[in-house]
Amino acid sequence: MPLPALFSRFGYDPAFTKDRPKVAVVGGGFGGMAAAKALAAEGCHVTIIDKNPYTTFQPLLYQVATGGLNPGDVTYRLRSFTAKLGAHARFRRASVTDIDTDARLVHVDNGEPIPYDYVVLAQGVGANFFGIPGAAERSDTIYTRASSLRARDVIFSHLEALDTDKTRSFDVIIVGGGPTGVETAGTLAEMKSVGIPAIFPDVSIDRVHVTLVEMGPHLLAPFDAGLRHYTRKQLQRRGVDVRTETAIKEIREDSVLLGDGQTLPADMVIWAAGVGAHKKAVGWGFETGRGGRIVTDKNLRVHGQDRIFAVGDGAIIDENPLPQLAQPAIQEGELVASQVVHLERGEALQEFSYVDKGTMATIGRNAAVVELANGPKFTGFPAWLVWVMIHIYSLLGGRNRIQAMVNLGSRYLTFNREAGAIVGDVLTEDGEPESQKPESERPAASSKADD
Repeated sequence: MPLPALFSRFGYDPAFTKDRPKVAVVGGGFGGMAAAKALAAEGCHVTIIDKNPYTTFQPLLYQVATGGLNPGDVTYRLRSFTAKLGAHARFRRASVTDIDTDARLVHVDNGEPIPYDYVVLAQGVGANFFGIPGAAERSDTIYTRASSLRARDVIFSHLEALDTDKTRSFDVIIVGGGPTGVETAGTLAEMKSVGIPAIFPDVSIDRVHVTLVEMGPHLLAPFDAGLRHYTRKQLQRRGVDVRTETAIKEIREDSVLLGDGQTLPADMVIWAAGVGAHKKAVGWGFETGRGGRIVTDKNLRVHGQDRIFAVGDGAIIDENPLPQLAQPAIQEGELVASQVVHLERGEALQEFSYVDKGTMATIGRNAAVVELANGPKFTGFPAWLVWVMIHIYSLLGGRNRIQAMVNLGSRYLTFNREAGAIVGDVLTEDGEPESQKPESERPAASSKADD
């Protein structure tokens, strides 16, 4: 068989790899890594650009915030990731400041501009506070490694303060009834009912209140009605005050004002109500749609651009908006590699078609909901076990998988003793770790963590 035919049979195109196209991938999340891996496999020069030197497995950040996992369990070095992709993959730790489509340069705040033949925008999103007064200033989020550690310190500070000041209470308001809100509320409720009696025997659990507020009529709105009902009942059994069809009007220093005028005391507000575009991404000059997401056509190309694609949570297909989940981002990233090959060969582009594999959420120990696409729906321990296995398997790196499995397994086996054994830094009135200040300047921990 002639060599060109042999190469073609195994998917290798010498003409394509002779002048390897340079592809800049903005963002090292699910979509960016999927795109980079597929592009490297096709023989492209790939540069991942991200302000953080690591990628974060966001679905497990709530476990970091509540002490179940260490931050190293859910993060992975992007330089290690690109090293595994081969000699033609690189990582640049930087933030994108501008994309010059005429000169084909990605300008960054760290180092020289990065030349490109194609760009994949996979910048992701951040918290969306919907313009609610006080939300951005007085809420904690768990969308990043740093914010999760911050939330953990706030929780730890308040729990420690309960042990020394018998007049205090700890009121936590979680805003948003999606998977992140449900999972956080369930874990905190178990920390209250199981962990506090074991770790803080002198603290009455009546002094800790966990409230989950959702503006819509249901928790886990995209799920089956039976699974939504199960979720609500499980949270209420764990002591969560679940409030649906409840809007947030304002977040104050020590309380939350609801849309109906009622005020709830709040020592901590965890914002899990939605995501929105990063401000820098909005300033790149591309067309944006709902939530500031960059608009693409059905082929994932950014409107008005021939060489720029957008994938993941920070992008939206104008004719087919998709849920902001990991699977759409991964599948879009994989397709982009094929699109680049098609363009280099002068071929027609493919239309993106999302394959829904289902979704899941955990509520607490031995309780979860799983809804497979066109398949079974189940709850309880089997669903919880599936959730654990899939999330551990999805982590990058064998070390991370082993550590997460050990940490989650240890927490499960010692649940009655360790459910509340969160470890963090006690925060002072100015929100800084008390341990970082000279001993002579260390005040007592405040009842409010200044966000």
